[in-house]
This record gives sequence, C-alpha cells and structure tokens, in this order.
Amino acid sequence: MVCVGIDVAKDKHDCVIINSEGEILADVFTISNNMAGFKQLHQAIQRCTCKTDKIKVGLEATGHYSYNILGFLLDNGLATYVLNPLHTNLYRKSLSLRKTKTDRVDARTIAAMLLSDVGLKPYTDTAYHNEELKSLTRYRFDKVKERAQLKQSVARLVCILFPELEKLVPTLHMASVYALLDEFPGAKQVADANLTHLKSVLCGASKGRYGRDKAIEIREAAKASIGSVMPAKSLELRHTIRLIHELDAEIDEIEAEIQQIMDELHSPITTIPGIGTRMGAMILAEVGDFSRFDSPDKVLAYAGLSPSTYQSGQLTNCYAHMEKRGSRYLRYAIFNATRFVCQWDPTFAAYLAKKRAEGKHYNVAISHAAKKLVRLIYALEKSGEPYRMAA
Repeated sequence: MVCVGIDVAKDKHDCVIINSEGEILADVFTISNNMAGFKQLHQAIQRCTCKTDKIKVGLEATGHYSYNILGFLLDNGLATYVLNPLHTNLYRKSLSLRKTKTDRVDARTIAAMLLSDVGLKPYTDTAYHNEELKSLTRYRFDKVKERAQLKQSVARLVCILFPELEKLVPTLHMASVYALLDEFPGAKQVADANLTHLKSVLCGASKGRYGRDKAIEIREAAKASIGSVMPAKSLELRHTIRLIHELDAEIDEIEAEIQQIMDELHSPITTIPGIGTRMGAMILAEVGDFSRFDSPDKVLAYAGLSPSTYQSGQLTNCYAHMEKRGSRYLRYAIFNATRFVCQWDPTFAAYLAKKRAEGKHYNVAISHAAKKLVRLIYALEKSGEPYRMAA
C-alpha cells in the first residue's frame, strides 16, 4: 500500500509519498495549484507505485481550495480521503510534544493518518458531485439571511416614517405594503396621495384584496401620523424594498436549480411529513454520501449533535452539552426539519409531547426528536424506501 499526503493551500500544495512500512518514497515536494502541478503529482505517484499497489491519497477539507485537486484525483481513479482538520490536528499533537506545525509536517501527518487509520472511508465521486447541491443550499441560506436583514431594515424605517401602518396590515412584509411604500415612502407622501391612485396601487398589488376602504383607512392614519419627514430615510426605504425584490428573484432561481437536482436524486427524505425540498436538500447536501457513515450516531456526531462527555477521576460533568463541532448548516436544517416533522407526523408529535411531559425544556425535547429523525433519515437513505406513517 502507498499513501500520499497532501497539505492544501491557495497557490501551492505540499505532498509526500510513503509505503506501508512507513518508508518515504518521495519526500515532501511542492506542486503549483494548476494543471501542470496536478500532472506533476500524478507522475510522481506513478513513479513510486506499480499496478498492484493500493494507493490512498489524503487531504484536509479546506473549503474551496481543495475542490480542484480533489476533482483531478477522482477523475484519475485515485482513492481519495478527505480528512477533518480537527482530526489531523489532534493526530499531529499526539505524535510529538513539540508545537510544530508547518506545511511539510502536515503533509507527513496526513500520510501517516492514512497508514494508521483503517476506519477511514474514501471520498466518492457521488460526494464530489454532491458539492453542487451543497453550494446551492448554502448560497440560498446566505441569500435568505441577507433578505431577513433587509426586512428588519424595512421595519426600522417604517417605524420612523409611518409607525401607524404596522397596525393596519397583517404584516409589513407583503406585496401590497411593499408596493405602497415604494410608491409613497412615508406618512406625508401617503397623506398627500390621490385617493384613486392610492387605491389603484393597493388593489393591484393585493390582487383585489384591498380596495377603496383600506386606502381611505391608510390615508387617514397617515394624516394623523407622528412619522418623521426624512427624504434620506424615504430613499433608503425605497432602495431596500427594491433590493428585497431582487433577492426574491435570485432565491426563486436558486430554488429552481435545487428542485431540479432533487428531482434527479429521488430521495425518500421528502416522503417524511414536514420535510420539504428545501430542508431535505440541505440535509442531503451537508451529509453527502450516507455510505460514509457506519451508523446514524456518526451522522449525529458529524452534525455536532452528539453530547460532550468529560470524566476524570471522581469528576464527572453533570450536564452533557452538545458538541456543536460539526456542520452548522446541517445542524440548522435538522433542527428546523424536526420542528415541522413534530407538527405533521403523529409519531414524532407524541414523542415530543412525551419528552416535554418528562420536564425537559422545549429545545432539549426538540434535540431528542432531532436524533430520532436522523436515525429515521439514515434508515430511509440506506434502504431507499419511502417513509410510511404508523397506522
């Protein structure tokens, strides 16, 4: 067996090649992060191996810096292992008491880990192409977060310019209100508006829900409003609303791409009541290939949902907290999916009620239900069978 350790960086990668006896076949050498460098690495591997050798290539999960070399290695049929940087850091510290960390040392550490850890599983081509779904779901997550911040800005600006409006509508964040504020960004503008024009804006944006009566109610409130007349804030409000509309269109486009990939996957995860395409896609994207995990407990650990334990002599931690060391995106998706599943599935609703009856806080009870949900998702993904609700 031949092990290749690669320490990934932005512009270059440090590589080392060792055999199963720990002998160095090619001491640490540096390649450029380009096609010439990748071919140089491939040629070095070929020189140090024969056709019967089992080759294992390892590198750390370093975000986007590792995508290109990972794709090259998989395309060339090399068994590639993507290692958790926390794991390699702990392994490096176990080898020496000295605080030594360099790119050359990291490359050797990765190669040694491949040699010693038989439990590692190779990164599959399926997992690599799953990065497309992960990129889309994370991109959507960031866009939704950005939109939420803009909506907070709208609420803040309305509180300054026309505070009475919030009590006249179910929510500020609806098409009719945005259309109104885009046309009349402040109480003074609404108060001075032509009633027919005001009614036309409201009626068109609300698809007939709001008419003359609502227009009169809003205009009368505007005439008696305590809202400030601030042209700069009115301009900011209009621009913020337009940015929200742009984000809405971008999010719709992202969701269409996600839906297309999910249609091709035919995953049973969306057969669970309460899990739609968006949450299901996020969970699948973050977990990747379920065959990488021997048990659902390892998926829980990957999500950072497993409890931390500390015991030394007579000292034992009384309250085990979640590690929260895994993917925050996966943890977010699982918790949100669990809340909806507990609403729509009787089995999970009963389980949540049972945990609450035991005196557990809602968030603690949800975390128990989340672990139950992960075990269910793991079983469905391994079997490929759809979820069947208990009779």
